Amino acid sequence: MTPYIERADATTYFSERFNSGSWTSADDDDQTAALKTATRYIDRLRFTGAKTVATQELQFPRDDDTTVPTDIQYACCEIAYALLDGIEPELEYENLNMVSQGYGNVRSTYDRTDKPLHILAGIPSIVAWRYLLPYMPDLRSISLDRV
Repeated sequence: MTPYIERADATTYFSERFNSGSWTSADDDDQTAALKTATRYIDRLRFTGAKTVATQELQFPRDDDTTVPTDIQYACCEIAYALLDGIEPELEYENLNMVSQGYGNVRSTYDRTDKPLHILAGIPSIVAWRYLLPYMPDLRSISLDRV
């Protein structure tokens, strides 16, 4: 699988990003694997429009575009960073149901009535989610088509 952004281009992105230690401390193989995993996470989502070429491997480019949008490349970088930083989407999802947690005399309680959509969608980074949102349909609506 080809990721949405090449490792060298991702390294350039992270050279201009504050606090990029998890990327720079990872070896080349882990960086590449994180980008490929991030691409898989992005491709599981539903986007507006259609693939530019119906037989293309990835969801982007779409419609009349000939290249992958920069926002999608940045989202790929941010998801890869979150994965390299140790954020596990499955664990994040499981934690949505935690209401209270205590260690000795310290207790944390979370309001889970409004669950974060990015975690429900399996995207471990809110920054990446914000890059992806403009390419997605309204997530709180249902579309019906007459066939």
